[in-house]
Amino acid sequence: MTEPARLSAPPPDESAPLVGLTRQQRLEYLRRRIAAVPARGEVSDGRGLLGEEGADGILPVPGPLAALLPRGGLTRGSVVSFSGATSLLLGLLASVTSDGGHAAVIGHPRLGLLAATEMGAELRRMAFVPNPGPDPVEVAAVLLDGMDLVVLGLGGVSVPPSRARAVVARARSKQSTLVVTGGDWGGAEVRLDARVRGYDGVGCGADAGHGRLRSVRLAVRAQGRSFQPRTACLDVRSAQGRVEWVPETVALASEAVAR
Repeated sequence: MTEPARLSAPPPDESAPLVGLTRQQRLEYLRRRIAAVPARGEVSDGRGLLGEEGADGILPVPGPLAALLPRGGLTRGSVVSFSGATSLLLGLLASVTSDGGHAAVIGHPRLGLLAATEMGAELRRMAFVPNPGPDPVEVAAVLLDGMDLVVLGLGGVSVPPSRARAVVARARSKQSTLVVTGGDWGGAEVRLDARVRGYDGVGCGADAGHGRLRSVRLAVRAQGRSFQPRTACLDVRSAQGRVEWVPETVALASEAVAR
């Protein structure tokens, strides 16, 4: 598996955690790393990166999720509140990075990188700050400068409205999308919630808990300021070493044909 980029402490001690740095050291280090990220619109490895004007200012999402969102994706410069199953969070990261964008993940030390890779994520386009220190919001604000998508784990913290507004303004000015998880962030433009409804491939009855997991059934709810709540059921299933997102109606039809 490709080794992911990590935002660790600056030399000479590359293994020192970000949490051990002073505020000024953290800011300087993160800004140096951001400066090394190709600017939006530049070409990397023969592929165009997501630009500010690309796709009408929309970041791509897994196919079945696009139908829940008014513009078929996440609006650049917006803040999204996420809760529930991390499969959907991994799908967002995979969709953005496989399409040429860059993403950062803050405060998620146990995120399933193998699953993200199987969904198509490009780990070389992702940066990780598993231990952001006492102020993860500040780290996110810096990373918004050079990333298309920033995922911020708040660790149960409630962000004051005044500070949230400042970060929202920064995201809007940088045309980056911020996804916040695990805390209270008022004023998010879109709220996503993913709940596991069941599994396929683990048996039932006397065989319950046995077998190889083939898919996870999710119920995803999206709601926002500009649209009424919408819900969709979908399958996240493994197929030939890859993970596919399949609307439940299609998944049920294919299973019926197989039987």
